[in-house]
Amino acid sequence: MLEVRNLSKRFGALAATQSVGLTLAAGARHALIGPNGAGKTTLVNLLTGQLKPDAGSIALAGTDLLPLKPHLRARAGLARTYQINSLFLDFTPLQSVALAIAQRDGHATRLWRFSSLGPRIGEEAAQLLDSVGLGSVLHTNTRLLPYGQQRLLEVALALAGKPKVLLLDEPTAGVSKEASHRLFDVLDKLPADLAILLIEHDMHLVFRFAKSISVLVGGAVLTEGVPAQIAADPRVREVYLGSRHAA
Repeated sequence: MLEVRNLSKRFGALAATQSVGLTLAAGARHALIGPNGAGKTTLVNLLTGQLKPDAGSIALAGTDLLPLKPHLRARAGLARTYQINSLFLDFTPLQSVALAIAQRDGHATRLWRFSSLGPRIGEEAAQLLDSVGLGSVLHTNTRLLPYGQQRLLEVALALAGKPKVLLLDEPTAGVSKEASHRLFDVLDKLPADLAILLIEHDMHLVFRFAKSISVLVGGAVLTEGVPAQIAADPRVREVYLGSRHAA
């Protein structure tokens, strides 16, 4: 579903990403971990087109993404969330998700001309919000939602485009432990054929969710494998896990 080969990016003398390779099959639950400054968010920005690589290739379901601008990559099926959310705080969740659905279907400009949502778009938006646990706050102003619910709204907005691959950049950043577990309960129920790449510092959540893990250090992939292999790897413990992970 997603194939990355020899992806590299330098900022002057700093090699932020060094010949990174990554393959996600349909339905993958893959985590990307590593110390601060390892290049994890840089990699996601390269995948989504916010940054241009110096070398390498990115393909989504066989489509070369490198010539495509970020919005066209999203339209092709690559969605993401951000470390710091960027929501429409004066919209309700229903309005925000309806706008995302309208954009997906090419009707976003029409949505601004009508005082009410089309019934199909409104119904799809409500169902999607209900599936991520936000069915009770459809009409609540987004700025009034607890931060954990705002993070869930970000996931709903990403899913509104019906992506093939979902990139989650530290989805629990700034969220309470209870809200983090609720968010991962939602992620556990996402469609089985959706490929997910997760960046997350909470190793308990990573080892609960991921079926495979890549460890990024200094912009390069140190190793990858199933969670048990990563937890037992002395190199990973030395550079990152240390005492973080309790089996």
